Amino acid sequence: MNLALPVLVPVLPALGAAATLSVGRKAPGLARPLAIVPVAVSGVLALVVALQLGTGQSLDAATRLTPTGGPDIGLALHLDGYSSLISVLVGLVATCVQVYSTAYLKKDPRYPSYAALVSLFTAAMFLVVYSGDLIVLLVGWEVMGICSYFLIGHHWETEDARSASLKAFLVTKLGDVPFLFGIFLLGADAGSFRITDVLAAATDGRLGHPTLIALLLLAGVAGKSAQFPLHTWLPDAMAGPTPVSALIHAATMVAAGIYLVARLLPVFLLSGAALVVLAVMAAVTMIGSAVCALAQDDLKRVLAYSTVGQLGYMAGALASGDREAAVFHLVSHGAFKALLFLAAGVVIHAAHTNSISAMSRIPGLRKRVPDAYWTMGIGLVALVGLPPFSGFFSKEAVLTAAEHAADGEALTNGLGPSSAVPEAAGWIVLVSAALTALLTAAYAARLFLVAFHSPAGAAAKAPEVVPAPDAASVVADHEAGAPYSPELDEADPASPEPPAMRWPLWVLAVPTMGFGIAGVRSDWLPALLDGGSLRPSAVTAVIGTGLAVIGLLAAYGAWRSATSRQSTGRATVPGQAGAPVADVVVADPGRTLLGPLFGPARRGFGVDRLYHVLFVRPVTAAAGLVRFLDREVVETYVRGTGVGANLLGRAVRLAQTGNAQTYLSALLAGVVLLAVLVAV
Repeated sequence: MNLALPVLVPVLPALGAAATLSVGRKAPGLARPLAIVPVAVSGVLALVVALQLGTGQSLDAATRLTPTGGPDIGLALHLDGYSSLISVLVGLVATCVQVYSTAYLKKDPRYPSYAALVSLFTAAMFLVVYSGDLIVLLVGWEVMGICSYFLIGHHWETEDARSASLKAFLVTKLGDVPFLFGIFLLGADAGSFRITDVLAAATDGRLGHPTLIALLLLAGVAGKSAQFPLHTWLPDAMAGPTPVSALIHAATMVAAGIYLVARLLPVFLLSGAALVVLAVMAAVTMIGSAVCALAQDDLKRVLAYSTVGQLGYMAGALASGDREAAVFHLVSHGAFKALLFLAAGVVIHAAHTNSISAMSRIPGLRKRVPDAYWTMGIGLVALVGLPPFSGFFSKEAVLTAAEHAADGEALTNGLGPSSAVPEAAGWIVLVSAALTALLTAAYAARLFLVAFHSPAGAAAKAPEVVPAPDAASVVADHEAGAPYSPELDEADPASPEPPAMRWPLWVLAVPTMGFGIAGVRSDWLPALLDGGSLRPSAVTAVIGTGLAVIGLLAAYGAWRSATSRQSTGRATVPGQAGAPVADVVVADPGRTLLGPLFGPARRGFGVDRLYHVLFVRPVTAAAGLVRFLDREVVETYVRGTGVGANLLGRAVRLAQTGNAQTYLSALLAGVVLLAVLVAV
């Protein structure tokens, strides 16, 4: 293979970002081609590299960047089935996002900088995927972090966007600090930062601190992949443009942590304690995020909590020792979650609101956006995990991995002994994943039914366009007390959704429907990865699908009950906004299913408030104390020194009269005084 091909994959988007940023404002007509073409070409090159590499093959190349006095830092390239598969996903999703953004942000004056950041973001993820050196991987890891800060805060004139971008940056950096120490300790123990050398050291048992290394790395993974307890930034990140959400939540930033653990899984298999910690983290994340998703009114926040939960599935597969299942679900989820976010953008574009309760009152919304309606349905079915969609096969692969781990027969596929995975980790993942399957089906059905099939929305004829509301009604048109992160509405109410926002949906719908069957039926996907089986076991397939069907039926039954109460006028929910209180009626099955948990789940169970009390307030108080000491104590001494010197200068100035007789008299007096002192 010509090494120029994989090298160009991350380089082209980076060059495109530089070109877009430099000429985008001077020549706006070039901004869109410069944004799309390099990313699309990189996606094609990633596919070519994957095809040339083939299955069961790997490629390593490196050159030393700099000596360090210890482990050298090298510009290393490591290609195998995992990097090939994920790079193709990154190229596909990033290209769809760039094309989609040309219409979604058509009139945005900051589009050139936005497009440049998306291209740089893509280049950074390609660097993470292809890098064979942990330090170079860390560079891509951090570039994604700073790009996410700017992209989430794209609409910086709104308070939500500013606070969300800062929160995302600080929370992820909180995990990156121990992550950095973990990389340093790993390199010191292995004697190299090369991933192949690190894995060889892990296989030979030459790592002196495997548990400490694994736990430090997990801190960074929890931040980047939004796992409990560092998950709180992801729902608030919905204040950014919807295409950014599709990119971050599907194929890039949140996938980076899972990919890193999959790449270094032999290191984690050396520590049963770290695997149990990862399993507990995944279990809490899965169940908690699914319950929160069932209570959200903001469409994008539902999908955000869904992403957190699905990342928990991937982390659970890794805790069970099966990185094949984790990456299978990562790629499957990347396709259908990008589809869901882009379809949500079309719906928001048409409805001029993120609120699903507000969407339920729009007549004929599903007829207004048929492409988004059908593709969102496809994405939600894949999210629920019903056959034959890709989500079914990848979700069942995770359940199968957990089942084997619980039986003491973990599917490590030769990366380590099956006994390296504690049975407790398998049971924790299996039970929590099964419960999450039921909850996922419930919130997916709730979203689809409330947004598109409310009695008010289904009864009326679809208008040609939905009038754009004024700013006050946009703020008010959602349930009171519900977390809500509206975007600035840049859609033109006089025009339907352009093709650039519609055809990427159908492009992503293809892998959403067919990736699972294509990957498992011919066994090319297992051959591309570690060679283990990805076919679901009969027991977990029946249990997982059965629980998903139960969740769908429970949500449908609760929705039918709520709509029947609505038709009799007994479903009024006081305290909602967007219409007179007496007229606001929302058939929300989430209230019925969650009962007293609905309010706490809607507020994320108060985790943000807890962090505010435990961390934000003490830090703010400490900063206030430092400010007081600096201004009132330190600066007082500084000012006192200046005042003392000033007073001394004034005293000396009084003696400078300009009279020579006075100076001679003072000199004579001094001489007499000295003589007396000497004589005595």
